Amino acid sequence: MRHRISLCALALAALTAIAGCGDSGSAEPDAARSPSQGTTSPADLCTTIITKWARKIYDTGDKTYGDYQSMGLSNGQYLILRDILDTARAERRRENAAAGRELIDRQARHRCAERYRDGGPSGGPWT
Repeated sequence: MRHRISLCALALAALTAIAGCGDSGSAEPDAARSPSQGTTSPADLCTTIITKWARKIYDTGDKTYGDYQSMGLSNGQYLILRDILDTARAERRRENAAAGRELIDRQARHRCAERYRDGGPSGGPWT
């Protein structure tokens, strides 16, 4: 019984902490607050995740792309990944592996900035 009470107290404390996360005690409305320094833009998140998967697939020499949902990608991001990998593989054949990796970095940054320049796609989170 004592163990059960401790677990309930711990759960209540966690819920109380979570519920209070959004309240900083400031009278300033949420809309007027600026994002914290740790906030990452959607374009930067897109670039990071596409670069991660593109490098992994490129460096292992896999011919397949994998399941976009298990990678945490939207359908649109997955299409970007596939295009970048196709282009990087062609660059590797033309030049070398390092040139393909550089292309991955450049293209991921460019394509994600383009995709999120207006805030993001409007067709839902998986587009």
